[in-house]
Amino acid sequence: MAGVIVCHGSSSVRERIVAAAHGISALAPARAAATAEELVALARRASPGLVLLDAHLPGTGPIEAMRRLRALGTNPVVIMLAVPGDEITLDRAVALGARGYLAPDVDRSELAAVAAHSLSASVVPQQAGPPQQAERAPARPERPAAADGVELTKRELEVLAGMSHGRSNAQIGAELFLSEDTVKTHARRLFRKLGASDRAQAVAIGLRKGLIR
Repeated sequence: MAGVIVCHGSSSVRERIVAAAHGISALAPARAAATAEELVALARRASPGLVLLDAHLPGTGPIEAMRRLRALGTNPVVIMLAVPGDEITLDRAVALGARGYLAPDVDRSELAAVAAHSLSASVVPQQAGPPQQAERAPARPERPAAADGVELTKRELEVLAGMSHGRSNAQIGAELFLSEDTVKTHARRLFRKLGASDRAQAVAIGLRKGLIR
């Protein structure tokens, strides 16, 4: 299996992501689909390694699109193109095997990270059951972690842990399949919750409270 199919209801989003994928060998060829029907037709002709799927796909919708992909037996890695507020769709997609999500404004560096991290993992054949989730937690709200009255979501904890290892927002985003802007949003929230003014103070507070090690 090779290449990527970008399935999104917006032509501008499709074209931009396909253009960004050009030159990334693991994502060649990069193709576009506007509907579930186009996606399945493309996947049937040439099994993709990766599908980037609109969480608001018009027509039959993203969940039915994933079911149709599974019925083909090709089992590509599926990552949703979603924004905060799409948690219900993301939960259902993850249950069907989606690895997580990216913001629709994903850039070339993030696509390269997805290719390196997702496509290097083996894909479970259909007879073995539904595709396994990536080892990283899917990008969706999790039960908060509490310490001394401070409650951080799992995603905020992952961002804080990345900071504790000296990683930049872009590097954290690449590891978690998030846009850099999304990482910044999580960072601002955890700063506010911890009462921290910067990354160093946030990490120090996190260590002191046992939120990270």
